[in-house]
Amino acid sequence: MSIIRIDTDILIIGGGAAGCFAAVEIHKKSPDSKVVIMEKAHIERSGCLAMGLNAINAYIHSGQTPESYVSYVEKQFVGIIRKDLVYGIAQGLNEAVRDVEKMGLPIDRNDDGTYKKRGKRSIRIFGERLKPLLAEAVQKTPAQILNRVVATNFIYDGERVCGAFGYGVRNSTFYVVRAKAVIVATGGASGIYKPNNPGVARHLMWYCPWNVGTGYAMGIRIGAEMTSFENRFIALRVKDVHAPTGTIAVGAHSKQINARGEDYLERYYKHIGGNKCLTQHRLLATIEETKAGRGPCYLDTTTLSESDERRLKEDFLNMNPQIVLLWAGKGMNPRNKPVEIHGTEPFVVGGHCQAGYWIDKERNTTVKGLYAAGEVAGGAPKKYVSGSWVEARIATATALEDIKDVSLGDIDDSIIQIEKNRVLSPLNKKSGVSPLEMRERLQKIMDEYAGGISMNYVIHEERLLEARRLLKCLKERIKDMTAVNNYNLVEALECVDRIDVARVLVEHLIYRKETRWSCYQPRLDYPEKKDERWLVFVNSIYNPDTDEIKMVERPLCQ
Repeated sequence: MSIIRIDTDILIIGGGAAGCFAAVEIHKKSPDSKVVIMEKAHIERSGCLAMGLNAINAYIHSGQTPESYVSYVEKQFVGIIRKDLVYGIAQGLNEAVRDVEKMGLPIDRNDDGTYKKRGKRSIRIFGERLKPLLAEAVQKTPAQILNRVVATNFIYDGERVCGAFGYGVRNSTFYVVRAKAVIVATGGASGIYKPNNPGVARHLMWYCPWNVGTGYAMGIRIGAEMTSFENRFIALRVKDVHAPTGTIAVGAHSKQINARGEDYLERYYKHIGGNKCLTQHRLLATIEETKAGRGPCYLDTTTLSESDERRLKEDFLNMNPQIVLLWAGKGMNPRNKPVEIHGTEPFVVGGHCQAGYWIDKERNTTVKGLYAAGEVAGGAPKKYVSGSWVEARIATATALEDIKDVSLGDIDDSIIQIEKNRVLSPLNKKSGVSPLEMRERLQKIMDEYAGGISMNYVIHEERLLEARRLLKCLKERIKDMTAVNNYNLVEALECVDRIDVARVLVEHLIYRKETRWSCYQPRLDYPEKKDERWLVFVNSIYNPDTDEIKMVERPLCQ
């Protein structure tokens, strides 16, 4: 197998929304800087926006301010956010949206030329080609794009990240990319928990099934500090096809109803003593209705007009065409039958919730030479795609400034050989544990012992401690994994990354002994929220020498 060595100024790992935007930004700010993008799939249709998007969900409308946006996010996450990070994002949202519009993104406008609102902080777009548009913008720059190259580990000298290793799935080539700075933009983690849909439909899920937490895992393995993994995200989605419910609830103003036709959110609002609930309460109320025997639950689309129904289908075609195909294939009409909804399996993401690298305002991680942007960056929830663009802009500015006094360091051949042997090890075994068996075992552990669907997402100490024990045993079996071809090898590498992320997640769930986020982190043994003790960030640092995860607390004041 050949080895390709590449030298660059900045390496971007992940060619999704944040990664593509970062490459374009670097070219704007420093046209002579060398840039390499290492992308697991292909930048034209990769990441969680591969199918498109029908709304920008983070935007500052007239009458709103960055301060009001921070206040909204702080309330949604019950007091725990990095205000400095969220404020910096809010300041740049509108400019980032305008920049992507200039790349060709169609945005719906009112007669007076202003963007058309979809919700209080969102605008309606026609974004089926959002990823191809971002890719085209990158391709107009001199950036070198390594499509279908899987990042395996950072090149780390003990003090600074000096690049990354990668494996070419189609050309069986091992890549050694030296860089003065590395921006990690790999998105969040799916597939850690048992999915809703089994068998061949297992990849039909809310989040991109190939975003497996590699960016997290690579940072964990070199001791980068991580934050808020216990703040999991569980989406409320259309059953089976996992189409977004916001398109119906917000875009079409449809109410959530139970099997009796009752608006159960109204009942739940009264129960908690307020007029409005947090986002996760819509999911919690749905779970409670089902447990009480009043499910299944639905979004009531029977009140839509013919024109409203047509617009709803158009919106879904820009983001999630499966539901339109389902309606067409079964001869269904959403005006004649409400749309069933349910919760997904838990995910680890830093864009809807806030799991990720612990960073400063400039998007430095705790490891020199490594910067984080998008869903892999922690502490700033509800950033969505536009917030990811802002973070990419901030990270690139920081990296470009930092590399002025940095030279490319030498990499010992023995380090390259060790990583190459580790990556290829599954291919060299004639028998062992398959990646499928390893993944299903991981998902069963997490589902049953760390608050998956079968447990209605609830957790408690005894089960979490068992999850810790079982995951440690599972990690010891990694050496027994085997792969029959390159694609199977990628699945094996994904298992390694998911297990590393799962172990950190479980430690976070164990450590926070309260219930702060309904459904996302519900502890049966600590059911109350306790501000006097837990109004802090729960962070972790992995020690690769001892295989131990150290838990640390960080104050809110940033």
